[in-house]
Amino acid sequence: MNRELAIEIVRVTEAAALAAAPWMGKGKRKKADGAAVKAMRSVLDTIQIDGEVVIGEGEKDRAPRLYIGEKIGNGSKSPSLDIAVDPLEGTNLVARGLPNALAVLAVGPRNTLLKAPDTYMEKIAVGPGARGVIDIEAPVRTNLEKVASALNKKLEDLTVIVLDRLRHEKLISEIRQVGCRIKLISDGDVAGGIATALKDSGVDILMGTGGAPEGVLTAAALKCLGGEIQARLKPRNREDVEKAFSFGIKNLDRVYFTGDLVRDDVMISITGITGGDLLKGVTYSRKKAVTYSLVMRSKTRTVRKIEAIHNIAYKPDYYSHDVLNM
Repeated sequence: MNRELAIEIVRVTEAAALAAAPWMGKGKRKKADGAAVKAMRSVLDTIQIDGEVVIGEGEKDRAPRLYIGEKIGNGSKSPSLDIAVDPLEGTNLVARGLPNALAVLAVGPRNTLLKAPDTYMEKIAVGPGARGVIDIEAPVRTNLEKVASALNKKLEDLTVIVLDRLRHEKLISEIRQVGCRIKLISDGDVAGGIATALKDSGVDILMGTGGAPEGVLTAAALKCLGGEIQARLKPRNREDVEKAFSFGIKNLDRVYFTGDLVRDDVMISITGITGGDLLKGVTYSRKKAVTYSLVMRSKTRTVRKIEAIHNIAYKPDYYSHDVLNM
């Protein structure tokens, strides 16, 4: 992949973030998501690629844009790429005005990214310091002890990030029995997984079950950051099982490692929508907006932090009239 593609993909996540941000706290999660999807798709149309969406908004009959299998770009003379998108990671976070909502886009050469069905996925993720010591099939205590040892920390100083869900009651109880600290999050386990690889985040390990598409996006980011993720699918019902089979997945008990989820070099762009531990959110001042993004490349482990100032009047398609009149 051409390294110049990095600046192109950050334009995409910036557009999605700018479109979703005006809906913060207004309780309209579908409106926010729809705005992000429309903006992301519009900017993708301007990039010189031959892409196919492998992680997206769902099947074609359920998603008018950015559906799995949708072709992106201008044809065969451009690089052939897999595209994984989450135009609004954390729809509930935006609707409720909570932190850590993101716009995310990952790209890699064709057949790089696992085509994951929209079902649940059990995950365990760590940063570079604990890479190689985790085992998703091992007991919770064993993983926590090994990660603490690798990071030269006491168990009581280890911080585990977990989605606050009823399905995690047993997991949370086991972590507490070991004596580790827990950071519960309401949504957004992509941000949680990435946080494990950022030394100033205060998070050491992610555990629990979230979305499978989000697991692939997390793997793309951790590949760039030198971290590790292990995962396995957890279908919710027969429909999920059949969908997994239709995606070519034959063994539902398989453990996926980082290299299984992301098979080649990738680039990933992440733009903050609502401010959080990972990135600042979109801010406004005098009809201008400021975005904050991370753009990462696995081949060189380069991490770029980009702060961009946008003149809203020149991007009317992405904004509501309320924003233009600020």
